[in-house]
Amino acid sequence: MFIRALSILGLVLLPLQIAAISRTGSSVLILLEPQLNPDDFSLFFNGLKLTTHNVPSFSHVILFAPTTKTLPQDLSPQAIVSLLSANPPVNFLIALSPTATQLSTLAAEFSLTLPPPNTPLISHFPPREGPRTTIPITIPVRPPYLPKLPPVLSPNLPPILFSGVPHYLGDNPLLVEILRAPPESYASDTESDKGGDTLVDAVEKGGEGLWAGSELGVVTGFQARSGARVTWAGGVDVFSDAFAKAEVAPGQKYGNERFVKDVAAWTFQESLNLRVDYATHYLHGDQNKTQRDRYTVNDQLVFTIHLSAFHPETGEWTPPRIDDLQLEFTMLDPHIRTALFPTHGVPGEFSVSFRAPDRHGVFKFVVDYRRKGFTSLYHSSTVSIVPPRHDEYPRFLSAAWPYYAGAISTSLGFLVFSVIYLGGEVDRTIKGKSKGTKAQ
Repeated sequence: MFIRALSILGLVLLPLQIAAISRTGSSVLILLEPQLNPDDFSLFFNGLKLTTHNVPSFSHVILFAPTTKTLPQDLSPQAIVSLLSANPPVNFLIALSPTATQLSTLAAEFSLTLPPPNTPLISHFPPREGPRTTIPITIPVRPPYLPKLPPVLSPNLPPILFSGVPHYLGDNPLLVEILRAPPESYASDTESDKGGDTLVDAVEKGGEGLWAGSELGVVTGFQARSGARVTWAGGVDVFSDAFAKAEVAPGQKYGNERFVKDVAAWTFQESLNLRVDYATHYLHGDQNKTQRDRYTVNDQLVFTIHLSAFHPETGEWTPPRIDDLQLEFTMLDPHIRTALFPTHGVPGEFSVSFRAPDRHGVFKFVVDYRRKGFTSLYHSSTVSIVPPRHDEYPRFLSAAWPYYAGAISTSLGFLVFSVIYLGGEVDRTIKGKSKGTKAQ
């Protein structure tokens, strides 16, 4: 049914197998419109190290059908959402176009707002030959006072050549910024400056109805809670051989070839992938590091967790480079929240020592690591915190010596008083008897 639906649509179906290893699978389904020639994207496809495969089972989908009005039922917006929620999930690389399609409607479900139809991104700067819709985008240096972006792209990339439609990024925390439009660009239905007055009016109204500037994105990722990844590109040309071979200056090419490899690596779960290998907890000072299901209040505990990051070139899991891991010791609410520090001499291992709270109950060790662009990590283990047994309480407390001294002095004073009082009674009795004898 899947292949039949695509044949009715007239798409070119290329089920391909990726030799480059991915954490979630190696097979890729590529869908191209009839007017798109696969040879025009050979650098991108060869960069994925593809080999022909005749079985339409796939872990990733490249959907280059930007102008197709109607998609088959197997690739309808509802079907795509279902594949993203499947187990294991399917990853998507989707190209958009200035025309209104089902994919444009689907993008709105991912908090991406597209401009009106037939309004591609335009920029007159820098001065250059060729259409104003083909824009070189320089990746800006991130100011140190702003939060760091996930390292999806390689550092020091040359300018990226782009042509297509922009989109406005919503406030969804699952969105991953990859490439934004240049500040001097805007979306318009004409390359002339006749619409300049409209832009000025929009600026005077506080940006209402304005599709311009670096607030727009051209390539944006989305990582679902299921772990699936979707990348939305404003056009297919950014992946083409023509853009990859274009030169910024004589002998210097644009960074499209490296850029599309980085985008594909992130989309297909080859980069920024983390996993939990193991986690353990034990009493501080325990040489055997025995994990228990019950501890006593105020015990000194040690928690250790080992993480790995997927390396796409070798297909192996290597120690990750993260420095913001946290541990929560919770009972309904976190009672303790502390940083996890790298263990010296053990790559990939993080540990911390802390004192259990002076409260008994059922607690959890929770590591919940959620960062933009990275695979979400979640680990929890349950333990009981109990009061000391009757024979586990300390016999003497140094802080209680004033009370001990008060009790001992009171006891000694009572003993002395009793001896004196009782001794005085005997003496009076003897004296009373002796006086009575003399009187007789």
